[in-house]
Amino acid sequence: MRVLWRVIVKEFLQIRRDRKMIPVIFVAPIVQITVFGFAVNTDVTNVPTVLVDQDRSASSRELVERFVESGYFEIIGSGERAAEIDRWLVTSQAQLGLVIGQGFGAALASSRPAAVQLIVDGSDAASANVALGYASSVTREFGALVEERRRRAAGAPPVAVGQAVLVPRVFYNPDLKSRWFYVPAVLAMILMVMTMLLSAMGVVREKEIGTMEQLIVTPIRPWQLLVGKLLPFAVIGVFQMILASAVTVFGFGVPLRGSFPLLLGLTTLFILSTLGLGLLVSTLVQNQQQAMMAAVFCAMVPMIYLSGLIFPIANMPPAIQAVTYAIPLRYYAEIIRGVFLRGSGIAVLWPEALTLFLMGIAILTLAALRFRKRLD
Repeated sequence: MRVLWRVIVKEFLQIRRDRKMIPVIFVAPIVQITVFGFAVNTDVTNVPTVLVDQDRSASSRELVERFVESGYFEIIGSGERAAEIDRWLVTSQAQLGLVIGQGFGAALASSRPAAVQLIVDGSDAASANVALGYASSVTREFGALVEERRRRAAGAPPVAVGQAVLVPRVFYNPDLKSRWFYVPAVLAMILMVMTMLLSAMGVVREKEIGTMEQLIVTPIRPWQLLVGKLLPFAVIGVFQMILASAVTVFGFGVPLRGSFPLLLGLTTLFILSTLGLGLLVSTLVQNQQQAMMAAVFCAMVPMIYLSGLIFPIANMPPAIQAVTYAIPLRYYAEIIRGVFLRGSGIAVLWPEALTLFLMGIAILTLAALRFRKRLD
């Protein structure tokens, strides 16, 4: 244990002497989660809208006011004909065009169908679908309000019609804030990137500066060298998790409904896998540039896209879904969102925890075998 302790102290001293590494370890995660937390936001509000009001009646003006007051739409320009909307959409100045034709108010007054045309830029399909849903809701509510006013003015009694009423109740994210969904994902990605890169480059750096040969000829056993080099990065990863969690909770208001000690404990299981992958990458390359490129393009990018952090796994083809079971980040994504948003405990998350533990041991074992062969 004394030999192992010396290796650990050596690694911490080497990290401390590398002045360029200190900002990367302690400042970069905070900057990244802050920037991405503000930038990654799929909530659709203030959609830039061009208005073409050919009716110019009180009803058309009221409908436009309803659109604006909803908070989802912002009128940035107007035109006389629907054809003028195209130039706004082509230049990306507007995303939506609202066309109210002549006779809109008269049709409403006589209880005839009054159509409103909506021209949408579909290049961003997700935002376009959400904007269409908001616009349909505003128009439908306005139509119901006008019909109620007309019946009251005519002295007609209210019509009682049996209908199914949907009463939605959203658990865990009642306001459907996309930031609550994405910020924990950013936290998981930062933790994976940092621990994998640090472990990969930490081992490769020994090769570049020529100290690996010195370590080989010492009486240090291979397992002592491995543990001594990886344990400091595991400690750094846990510390980064604490800092990033503080920014997530206090900076972005994402609730931490579960147990933070449980989250830290399950994070260490995830770090086993990322450190093992970093060590495995280090055995395949010869310098730090190769280590960074291999880690990013061969491990991180596939894990991020196939883990379910950004794109739902259920929407992927069956063959790709089968591949995702081999990605540690898939299970950690379920853990981090479960603890943060749903308040899940170990009774719920134990399958993911067990899978991460087994995957971490398997990856570390494979990496250690390759590393030991190189030492021999």
